[in-house]
Amino acid sequence: MTRRLLLGYLTVTVLVLILLEIPLAVFYAQRERERLIADVEHDASVIATLYEDDLERDRPLDPLPAAEYRARTDARIVVVDDTGISLVDTDQSVDRDFSTRPEIALALTGVQSSGTRSSETLATELLYVAVPVASGGTVHGALRVTLGTGDVDDRIERFWLALATIAAVVLLAVALIGWGVARSVTRPLRRLNAAASRFAHGDLTVREEPHDGPPELRDLSATMNTMARRLDDLLQAQRAFVADASHQLRTPLTALRLRLENLQSRLDGDASAELDAAIDETSRLATLVTDLLHLARTDEHPASGTADLARLTADRVDTWTAVAEAKGVTLQHDELDHPAPVHVITGAIEQILDNLFDNAVNASPSGTTITARITSTNGSYELTIADQGAGLSDDQKAHATRRFWRADTTRPGTGLGLAIVDALATASGGSVALADVPGGGLAVTVTLLAASGIPDAPPSRASAADVLNRSGESTRGGPPTGGDGGSSAR
Repeated sequence: MTRRLLLGYLTVTVLVLILLEIPLAVFYAQRERERLIADVEHDASVIATLYEDDLERDRPLDPLPAAEYRARTDARIVVVDDTGISLVDTDQSVDRDFSTRPEIALALTGVQSSGTRSSETLATELLYVAVPVASGGTVHGALRVTLGTGDVDDRIERFWLALATIAAVVLLAVALIGWGVARSVTRPLRRLNAAASRFAHGDLTVREEPHDGPPELRDLSATMNTMARRLDDLLQAQRAFVADASHQLRTPLTALRLRLENLQSRLDGDASAELDAAIDETSRLATLVTDLLHLARTDEHPASGTADLARLTADRVDTWTAVAEAKGVTLQHDELDHPAPVHVITGAIEQILDNLFDNAVNASPSGTTITARITSTNGSYELTIADQGAGLSDDQKAHATRRFWRADTTRPGTGLGLAIVDALATASGGSVALADVPGGGLAVTVTLLAASGIPDAPPSRASAADVLNRSGESTRGGPPTGGDGGSSAR
């Protein structure tokens, strides 16, 4: 909008300059030429009166007045008798016949004439004025003055250049002043746009800024701030509810599971099998509650820092190797030989890795391989976890990061794993991409911004039992039933 306003100012200025300067330049050129013609006509009439008596009495003409005028103005003067034969010529010899020249012929009839013509010899425009030399109504001869218009043309050209310079200075001044005015006019709009962009990215904090601009924009800014405050209050209430509910549900779920396991030891047969299924459902519900709690925390925009992606990946690979081997899956890690510092929210990498490995292990058939690798790109690092499972279709990949979505509802899972990964990566300024693996399988790539400085110290390494508990395995050695966003549900 700033450029459009500036373009509008300049357009109006150019139109005004055109309407003012072009007529002024044309008027000045016309006036200078008319003034030159009038001056030469006056001089020609005065000189003609000097030769009038001599022509009337057929006396020899004195060339001195013509020569003096020639020396003063650089004009050529030709005086002819009534037959058109030259008697005075400041440039050439006399006794030449000028009766064929239109202006001389017209002057010999008693009519004064003037005009301009091009001179190829002098390579310039010539002004000519021819006046009759007469007395008592009788024409005794004619006088012609020819003068180059170079001086007048130079003055006109200098005037045009002065107008062009003035126009350039005016346009520059208008551009500078217009830019400042346009910036001041659009400043409230830029602030509104920045605020709307922050709101769109989830930052609903209201910043008190100076209120300027038209009343309509101030009202719009106040309305947007009110909307942001109300949305923030609603979201905070929602997050608090989810977090509190998830936290409060964990204790009774744990107590319920312990009671069911104690009761199971007293039962046999079909009743024990039914109770075992109930215990598995409590495990699944506990995993869902934990995932909901993690998901609620990712929406709170926690503090961020720097972490070593390579070191933490190696740590989690060591931890998840036991889980993978229990299912007959090989976990392969292409390690980096240098640190990979990335900018993330606190604890995000561990949760991202746990969810990705959980999905990959649950989706991988026995005898297959899961590959973890880190690559460096322009200003970022890419973490890729690739399995050799059933994979996802393009339509399924488009829905895989949605909360509670699962490709196969017949298999265990909460549908939150990839949703948590996506939320953590986005909150850290990164992104998540899903792609097919040649030969079958799914590759999940998490891109995180590279950071400068020393990575934060890693947390203490989790044990394999912690991971088994995270993935949903009961103390009775049941299969992993970890929450996922689509991978483990394949």
